Amino acid sequence: MSTHNSKKGYILISTNIQAEFERLKEELKPNRVIGFIEDEFKIEHAKAVLAESYISESETKYIVLGANNFNTVSQNSLLKLLEEPPRNIEYIIISSTKSNLLPTVRSRMPILKGETEHTAQEINLNLSKIDYAEVFEFLKANERVKKNEAKSLVEALFNRAVKERIALSASQLQNFDRAYRLLELNSRPQSVLAMLLMSFSGEKNAN
Repeated sequence: MSTHNSKKGYILISTNIQAEFERLKEELKPNRVIGFIEDEFKIEHAKAVLAESYISESETKYIVLGANNFNTVSQNSLLKLLEEPPRNIEYIIISSTKSNLLPTVRSRMPILKGETEHTAQEINLNLSKIDYAEVFEFLKANERVKKNEAKSLVEALFNRAVKERIALSASQLQNFDRAYRLLELNSRPQSVLAMLLMSFSGEKNAN
């Protein structure tokens, strides 16, 4: 646990931003953990972090900034805060990749690796034999996923297909491309996952 007590907090690289945030809330109890979890971290989020940082606390308060994208302006506006956090405030930044963060941000905090393969390991579907019941079950289990988690699932499904040595048809490959684009456009993650999985059960039933 020594990492959590470092004065300036740390950066956590993980594709499962929401899951890591939930884990931190549990792990850091009874301390207060305030999360700013966004798809894109913008200047208005940075201002909210700033305001939260100056609400004084008698015990350590953890402020978690999590996003797939951190824009440059928002990062620059937080540099001084990360360099000299107010008393009893510790920051944890969760980012899906290191390259999202400015070198000036990365130089201020230690970088830890979180769960980047988490979702990939959880996909135990046999895509070459998948049926509608399994598709339904998978969608039900993932009905609350956010955009960034859905992207990880799309990646994990693709990895699973490769692992099973499935020769993906042209339309299935297009579906993977389309899935990423649709998620970027804020389509419902469930609909996107359903489209992908149905293409596997559909192919199977056509054979």
